[in-house]
Parts: sequence; structure tokens; C-alpha cells
Amino acid sequence: MSNDLNQCQFIGRLGKEPEVRQLQSGDSVCNFSLAVGWKSKDKEGVEWVNITVFGKLADICGKYLKKGSQVFVSGKFKTDKYTDNNGVERYSTKIMANEVQFLGGKPNSQESHAAPAVTTDDDDIPF
Repeated sequence: MSNDLNQCQFIGRLGKEPEVRQLQSGDSVCNFSLAVGWKSKDKEGVEWVNITVFGKLADICGKYLKKGSQVFVSGKFKTDKYTDNNGVERYSTKIMANEVQFLGGKPNSQESHAAPAVTTDDDDIPF
């Protein structure tokens, strides 16, 4: 499997405020959804991408990102399988981010965030 590649990159805007919480280990985890647009010859639309960030990068995202913030996200594609309350097997797909670059303020705003681009090593991800 050393020739396989699991790498995703997106530029989009946050659809809601990021959610930060602490794991039992004390590490932070930040979750947010990213709206990414697409356009073809006769259509255009938006896809929503779920992003998860761990460690120091999660703290920085929670502090500086807001609904509408534009970011570049790079990370790995991950699908989790779970059983809902009705016993039905479901799947949840997300991007485990190891890099987040803040690209600017909210739409139609001249404001920009002072936080730098930050990356994390796979060793920082607690699984």
C-alpha cells in the first residue's frame, strides 16, 4: 500500500461556527463544515465537507475561525461506520485535516485573520 495516496485539498467557507471540545486525553478536537462550490458547463452547486482537526491546530481553528471564514484545508479522507438508534448501519465521511490556512475574513469584508497557516504531524492525531 505504500503507493496509495489519501490526500484531499479544499478551499471553502465555514457554514457555521466551529465546535471545539476536549478529549479525555486533554487534547482538543475542532469540527466544522466547509462549503465548497463547483461549476460545470450548465450547473453550479455547493458540497458540504465535514472537517476534523486535532491538537494545537484545533485550538487555533476554534479561536480564529468564524462562520463565513474562508480557508484552505488539506488532510486525509476518512469514513466511519456506526449503528444509529434504530439499528441501521450508517456511514459518516470527514476530512482529518493536517493543514489549515486562513485565507481572509467573512464574505464582503476587508477584515483578515492574524493567525498563520499551521500544520500538524500525523503523530498529533490521537488514533
